[in-house]
Amino acid sequence: MLLKLIPGAAVAALLCLPLTGQAQPATDTPPAETAPGAAASGGAGAEARPDTVIARVGGRALHMSDLQEIAREMPPELRSMPRNVLYPMLLDQLIDREALVLAARKEGLDKDPAVARQMESAANTALGNALVGRSLGPSISEAAIRARYEKDYAGKPGETEVHARHILVASEAEAEKVIAELKAGGDFAALAKKYSTDPGGAQGGDLGFFKKGDMLPEFSAAAFALQPNQVSDKPVHTQYGWHVIQVLEVKQDPAPTFAQMHDELRQKMIQEGVQKTIHEALAGVKVEKFNLDGSPLRATDTAEPPAPPAK
Repeated sequence: MLLKLIPGAAVAALLCLPLTGQAQPATDTPPAETAPGAAASGGAGAEARPDTVIARVGGRALHMSDLQEIAREMPPELRSMPRNVLYPMLLDQLIDREALVLAARKEGLDKDPAVARQMESAANTALGNALVGRSLGPSISEAAIRARYEKDYAGKPGETEVHARHILVASEAEAEKVIAELKAGGDFAALAKKYSTDPGGAQGGDLGFFKKGDMLPEFSAAAFALQPNQVSDKPVHTQYGWHVIQVLEVKQDPAPTFAQMHDELRQKMIQEGVQKTIHEALAGVKVEKFNLDGSPLRATDTAEPPAPPAK
C-alpha cells in the first residue's frame, strides 16, 4: 500500500481501506454534498463529470472517476472534509501514484515474473469482488435486513439461560463421591470449596447465568437438561475433567431488538451471499485438486507434506 508524505488525514484514509477479501456491498458511495469532485479547486460550485480530465501525468489523463474511486474507499468522517482541502490532497495522491506506476513500467518491473503474478492476483481479486459485490448489492438493503429480522427474531422468545454452579474434580470416582455426599445432605457450596479444582470453587462453584453456546457442548447439554435446584445424577466429562452440576435458576431472555441484531444480521447475510455466489461459480467449472507432489488429491489424502525418509 502506498504511503507518502502528505497530511496525516490522507495517510489515515489509506490505512482504512477495506480488505480485498471482504465483500463490500455497493451502497457506500460518497454523498453528493461531500464528494471531492463536486467542486473543483479552480471553480467553486462547479460540478465535475466522471470523465472530466483532472490531471495529466506523462501524457496519461487522470479522470474525476479515478479520484471518486479513492473517495469511496475513505471513511465517512474523512469524506466529509471540506472540498477545498480534500480535493487537492487526493489529486496529489493520484498524481504521485501514477508517477510511480510510470517509473516502474519504464524500468520494466511490469515484466518481472513476481510483479506480474502480483498484478494478476490483484486483477483476479478485483474481478471476484466485483462479481460478489454485484450479486450482494441489491440483497443487503435495510429492507432486506429488516425482513430477515422479522422472520428470525420478531415475536419469538429469546435465548434460554441457566444459572448454575459446578464442582470440578480429576476423576469420575471423585465426582461420584461428591454426588453421594450431596444426596446425603451435603452443602453444594461447601463441597465446591472443599473438592473443586476450578478457581471458582472458592466462591462455591457459581458460574452465574450462561447460554448454551457459552459453555462446552457436553457441559451445556447436561446443564440445560436440569431443572432448578436439580443436581446432575451422573458425572459430566469434559476436556477439563469431571463435573458435578447444579442448576439454580432458568430464565427466558426477551427477543433482541432490531437495533441489537442489525449488524450481526447484515454480516451474516453478507457471508451467506458470498458463499452462495461461490457455490454458483463452482457449479459451472471442473475442479481438480492435487497433492504437494503433483499427484491427484484423494479423499484420504492430507495436505501435510510426506515425512523425510529415516536415515
